[in-house]
Parts: sequence; structure tokens; C-alpha cells
Amino acid sequence: MKPKPVSSAGARRTTISDVANALGMAKGTVSRALNGYSDISEGTRLRVQNMARQMDYRPLSHAQAIRTGRVRSLGLVLQTGEYDGHSPMLADFLAGIAHEVGTQGWTLTVGAATTMQDTLATLKSLSEERKADGFIIPRTYTNDPRVDLLRRLEIPFVLYGRTQDPQDCAWYDIHGGEAMSDAVARLVSFGHRRIAFINGGVEYYYSRLRLAGYYAGLDQEGMTRESALLRQGAVTEEQGEAAALELLHQDSPPTAIICAVDRAALGVFRALRRFGLTAGQEVSVIGYDGIAEGAFARPQLTTFAVDTYKAGNRLAHLLIARLLGSPVEGLRETDVAALVARDSDGPAKVTSEELAVILRQNSTQNT
Repeated sequence: MKPKPVSSAGARRTTISDVANALGMAKGTVSRALNGYSDISEGTRLRVQNMARQMDYRPLSHAQAIRTGRVRSLGLVLQTGEYDGHSPMLADFLAGIAHEVGTQGWTLTVGAATTMQDTLATLKSLSEERKADGFIIPRTYTNDPRVDLLRRLEIPFVLYGRTQDPQDCAWYDIHGGEAMSDAVARLVSFGHRRIAFINGGVEYYYSRLRLAGYYAGLDQEGMTRESALLRQGAVTEEQGEAAALELLHQDSPPTAIICAVDRAALGVFRALRRFGLTAGQEVSVIGYDGIAEGAFARPQLTTFAVDTYKAGNRLAHLLIARLLGSPVEGLRETDVAALVARDSDGPAKVTSEELAVILRQNSTQNT
């Protein structure tokens, strides 16, 4: 028989004892199930959560904070000064976090900052004011001041990405290096022999991994690593365009260009148009991220897409698990990016030597 909610207009508030009595369980078991303790089975946890919803049970947050020392809130500080601080993908990321915290009965506290100094101050403030028990740290740096601060303050955190020193770090990360290696193999299968790489910001740890993946792909295909085919620090369309122009003005230009981020790849499109060329024709282009703009570009951008909703969801799950006492070494997850094959890459139609001639001719005509 389905229990009637005790909490309704004019009625007393449903207590944890009411839920325990309805289930025939001990109050302590119900409490631990609602608080996500790892010694409670998944089946019991779901039974308790379902009954709590049916009976409209809502814990008193201030009492819970006093009892457990937690406010049951995750913190996230967004750096709006980043190159994609207002990306539409952010909505999916936040939705993934919100779904997980809502499912587990937690909340999310979001702060915003324009500089790293502001970010550090906000992290410290949210913690001292007990507005967050721990933090999700997006887009990690090789040497990350946010990690240093949270370690020093002994505040739990989980990284979206990795960092140079893994001590005390939980993370969820995508194998971006593997994607770069796969991109090289794909282009070699199309007949390309001069494949350039435009990397992201060197301060970000992902750039180190993606460069290593590019080199691993070259090695696996028996191709030579050439510094002339590498450009670093491009995270915007303008920077991608500038890097591509440098590559294309070489005596032996690349017939294919891999970019560590999609926005740089869209900049390569702009550089090619300066010479009257089209990505996927004379020069193949592959990006990484799966931003919406890539699908609407002309031609559509071939890319490796990341599920940002899933990323947010898993990060929230891992941080809650860490806050509930799970060992950090068991809270390290990785996933893969999915190839989205479109129109910006394909079989090599010209050699590097032939491309150099075309570029010179078109450059002369445009002057």
C-alpha cells in the first residue's frame, strides 16, 4: 500500500523517522542511504530515495550541516575571461552537473571570475562562507594555482582534465591525445604526407597531451617529426588563422592541418579562403571539441566531439563520492572523444609541391 504523504498544507513536516517507519528500516540506515554512504547498497538507496519522494521528505539543510559538517553543495567557479568563457557548450556542462546533484539531493553553487586571482579569491570565499563543500575545477593548467590553493586549504576537488602533479587529484578527462593520433592515421589513410599540427594554449595541460598524441600518430605511421609543421598557442579563430598562414607560406606547405581546438580550425578555414581555397579540397582540416559552429561552417568541420553533458554529470558524481569518503585514487575516470566525419577533410588532391605553386599563384593574383 502506497504511504500517504505526511507533509501537506497545514500538516506537520515529514521526518526521517516517518520514512524509516514506512520502509520498516532503521532510522540510521535511511539516513545513510539519503546521504549517499558507500556502505549502503544501490538497491536500498533507491528504495529509500523513492519513498522519501513519495512522502515529500525534505531534510533541514542547516540541521544536516551541523550534524555532518557539510552543506551538501558543490562549487564551480567559471573564468569568464577564458577564450570560450561564454560558449554554448557551457549550458550542457552545467545541465550535466545539475542533473547529478539534483538526483543525489545536493545543490550547485556557481561563481564567476575574470582572472585567475579573482578565481582563487572566489574559491576561498565560497569555502570559508560554507557555501560549497568541494569544487569542480574546469580546464586544468599544467601547474594549476587552483589545485595548489585547494590542497593547502584541504578542500576536496575534482578536475576536468589532469595536471602535472596527480597527488590528491580526482579527475574526469577525455583522451584528447588519442584523438590527435587517430586524426594523423585518418589523414595518412587519405594519402597526406605533410600533416601540420596547431596546438592550443601551452599553459593548459591538455595541450601537452594532444601534442604527444600528434607525435605518437606520426611515429606509428613512420613519418618524421618536423618543427616546421608545428604551431602552438592558438585557441581563437584569429590565432588559428595566423598560425595557418605561417604554415601555408612555407616552401613545403602541409596538405593537412590538425587543430587541438575547433576555434583554431575555423581560423584555418579563414586562412584558406584568403587564397581562394576550401578546406577538404586542397587542404584537409580536422578539429577537436565538437562545437556547434563546426556543424554550420562551410564546409562542415570534421572534428572529435566531446560529450560535455556527460562530463558535467560524471564530475559531480566523482566529487560527491570524494566528499563522502571514497579514496581519491579510485575517482579517476577517462573517456574518448567521438569522431564526427564531415566535409573538411578527405583524400589528398595535390602534393605539397603542387600546393606551394597554387598558393604562390593565388597570392600573386590577390595582391
